[in-house]
Amino acid sequence: MGLFSRAKPVTATIGDKTVSCLMCGHNEFWSREIKLNTTGMELFDVAWANQSALGLVCATCGYVHEFVGDAVRMWEST
Repeated sequence: MGLFSRAKPVTATIGDKTVSCLMCGHNEFWSREIKLNTTGMELFDVAWANQSALGLVCATCGYVHEFVGDAVRMWEST
């Protein structure tokens, strides 16, 4: 999977809660960095400087969940 930062899906937690997909309820994800582009930065051709978010892509249905900050912890799936 060239688009994803990890070869195997991961499970994720926020505090003591396991993250589940909002669409299908599955709990395994691929993770990747997602740029939060803004119009102004695009206009001046410096979109690379925009803030990033953590993207968790559901391994079952492909729905993308976005998280800003460092509350999400990722664990190797067993």
